[in-house]
Amino acid sequence: MMSIVVAYKYAANPQDTTVDASGVVDWSRAKAAISEYDPVAVQVGCTLADSLGTDVVGISVGGKAVSSSMAKKGALSRGMDRALVVADDATSTWNATTVASALAGLVGKVEGASLVLTGDSSVDESAKIVPTLIAGFLGWPCFQEVISVEAAGDGWTLTQSTAGGTRTVRVDGPVVAAVATDAAPVKVPGMKDILAAGKKPLEEVPVAELSTVDTALEVTGRAKPVAKARRNEMFTGDDAAAQLVAALRNAGAL
Repeated sequence: MMSIVVAYKYAANPQDTTVDASGVVDWSRAKAAISEYDPVAVQVGCTLADSLGTDVVGISVGGKAVSSSMAKKGALSRGMDRALVVADDATSTWNATTVASALAGLVGKVEGASLVLTGDSSVDESAKIVPTLIAGFLGWPCFQEVISVEAAGDGWTLTQSTAGGTRTVRVDGPVVAAVATDAAPVKVPGMKDILAAGKKPLEEVPVAELSTVDTALEVTGRAKPVAKARRNEMFTGDDAAAQLVAALRNAGAL
């Protein structure tokens, strides 16, 4: 049986954070929820699954909170049928490469998985590299800015948003697709959806069952962006506009 997989992240909301003078972000008061753009990928996956008569499996890697009742209902109320998660507080020190290797391992545990959908980026880090890393570990192709997906024989037809319009590609075999933020309108779960989500299965997969890749990463420093020096020139008189144009030309801005 073919299955559609959606990778989601239970992430803290940056709007609840504070930043100190050195540029270090304090996440201690940030509330966690399914990452802002992931519901779009879930919606695309569920719509496609309905048309194909298959199921949608959510996968996630995070701390123990990702397996909590609140996190489960927040994710599965969006329409997914079940979830596989790594819920281990040790993942807080993992970088994107290690997380992606674990997500790829979870994909391997979903029978018939042939399409992995992700959001455009995570709301907390916005690195936009996890989809390609997952694809690399799986040995599948990956496409970004995908606005629609259709089944096509043994593969998929993907439409991407590009600077000049759209591009449609046909892919044979399984694929990873990062869904554009405007790919589909997101439905807000109702109370019936939330209650039903509580009865859906969520399986915790121990890290020991996955072949994760451990890569060394050390943050050697943090700093705020250096403010650019401004000339603070003022132009007055009847020819102020001409003076401004001349100054901009001399500066290479025009």
